[in-house]
Amino acid sequence: MTHTSQHRSQVTRRRFLQTSAAFSAWAMTASSYARIIGANARLNVAYIGVGGIASGQHIPPLAGFGAGCPCYTDADTNRWGAAADRWSEAKGYTDYRKMYDTHHKEFDAVMVGTPDHHHYPATIIAMMHGKHVYTQKPLTHTPWEARQLALAMKRYKVATQMGNQGHASEELRQTIDYLRAGAIGSLVEAHVWTDRPWWRQGLARPAGAEEIPANMDWDSWIGPAPMRPYRHNPADGWGGLYHPFNWRGWWDFGCGALGDMACHEVDPVFWAMRPGYPTSIELIGCEPIGDGEMYTKASTVKFEYPATALRPGFALLWHEGGRKPDRPDELDEGTELSNQGALYIGTEGKMICLPHAKAPPRLLPQARHEEYGKPEQQIARSEGHHKEWYSACIEEKPYDHPKSNFEYAGPFTESMLLGCIAQKVGGRLEYDAKAMRFTNNDDANQYVSKTYRDGWEFKMG
Repeated sequence: MTHTSQHRSQVTRRRFLQTSAAFSAWAMTASSYARIIGANARLNVAYIGVGGIASGQHIPPLAGFGAGCPCYTDADTNRWGAAADRWSEAKGYTDYRKMYDTHHKEFDAVMVGTPDHHHYPATIIAMMHGKHVYTQKPLTHTPWEARQLALAMKRYKVATQMGNQGHASEELRQTIDYLRAGAIGSLVEAHVWTDRPWWRQGLARPAGAEEIPANMDWDSWIGPAPMRPYRHNPADGWGGLYHPFNWRGWWDFGCGALGDMACHEVDPVFWAMRPGYPTSIELIGCEPIGDGEMYTKASTVKFEYPATALRPGFALLWHEGGRKPDRPDELDEGTELSNQGALYIGTEGKMICLPHAKAPPRLLPQARHEEYGKPEQQIARSEGHHKEWYSACIEEKPYDHPKSNFEYAGPFTESMLLGCIAQKVGGRLEYDAKAMRFTNNDDANQYVSKTYRDGWEFKMG
């Protein structure tokens, strides 16, 4: 498939992104793009990141639907195999900006499976080119970026989906059925906990640098983040200091355990309650990151959501690094809290999900669960997480059909990343969502957005 653009002139990326005429041209492309896809037989997808999660959760599902791939990007050429072996004619790049510049007329959709700090630039460029886009969780690296992508979905009207695959699961939707049916009354408090981090956190960056190997485009891997020296020495106990896995624990590249898992584990709460944005976020019982570059080893973060016309306010408590809520007395004798899970406390009862937050829900105690039975189905079931997005890409369904689209995933991600800021600065933060600022801690406001390295700043006009 191809798509056309009225913007033919060769301009720099910065000039292109700052010129209103250019934005008008791309907006035209985005709005007309859906008409082009439906007339063609095959969806072509460009992949940004083809190792790691992409090799198992991006490439196989779309290839199974018959999608093609004219090009792909990964800063580490040793990780090209999943794409290169499947599509031998596809062109590989280490810098997705070059891929967009060269091939944007040859693909219809983009899947983004990079470290968190690349999610926003890789995604917003796709949307400004009129491409459908699937981006891994957390949707972005900062709250400001999440707000921008939610706005971009409305502007460009392309199919979007965040990669929290459990959003399509039967068990998660059962949890929503119980909560919306009032099986525990009004929600007062939700506890969600995870055994992450599985990677190192809470340490100082070791000194020194190593030679960058030939397979690694380190400048492109760093991308919009501050430059850091390359280190990959298994003998020092780190292995790859940042790449390919430990980046999650670093403030400049990842969002810690909260960013890695909250978009999965908190999903039932956010979907069922539609809470919007928290009015306060508080770090409880641990030291903040402060000037450190890594997230802490363990923490509890409390989010307070205000009342709406449909429900009272409630609190969400996120526990990580081995922290858990108190074991509820109503839990069966001999049953302990697993390493991951969710506990919902309402005005008329409790509900638990073990061994993780997306497991089948169970009212407490067991006798109450058996007495209550199954609630009435509150939301439709899914044809599959990737199929939702694919169906919208090929116009079998409307562009907003995917249930974790950016209109949903943007506010969800923004809320969770406010918790990362609480982990950074400590204490209680009061948030004005309309202004996107903290009203009681001006120092914390610097982390709502960030400064991008030269050549990596991409904004809607």
